[in-house]
Amino acid sequence: MKLLTLEEWCDLKYKAHKPTLQTLQRWARAGKIYPAAEKHGRQYRVRPDAIYLNPTDIHVGKKIKESQSAEPAKNAFMQKVINDTASRQV
Repeated sequence: MKLLTLEEWCDLKYKAHKPTLQTLQRWARAGKIYPAAEKHGRQYRVRPDAIYLNPTDIHVGKKIKESQSAEPAKNAFMQKVINDTASRQV
């Protein structure tokens, strides 16, 4: 998966009233972006599906759960079914 710079991620997530680069860097350092931003040299990089989390928001857990895709789990299960390696409980 290609990681985006904070500016590229900001362009994807915010159409108007975009946060400044300094604000984005502050969010990355404080861990307010999920999944966490990675620092590569002098730049932070994030996944395209990353979201901003306000730690004072009471719905933080719900936002994290909604941001996680169930596709990897579904694909792993389908591989087990196709390969007939799923455990059989009767």
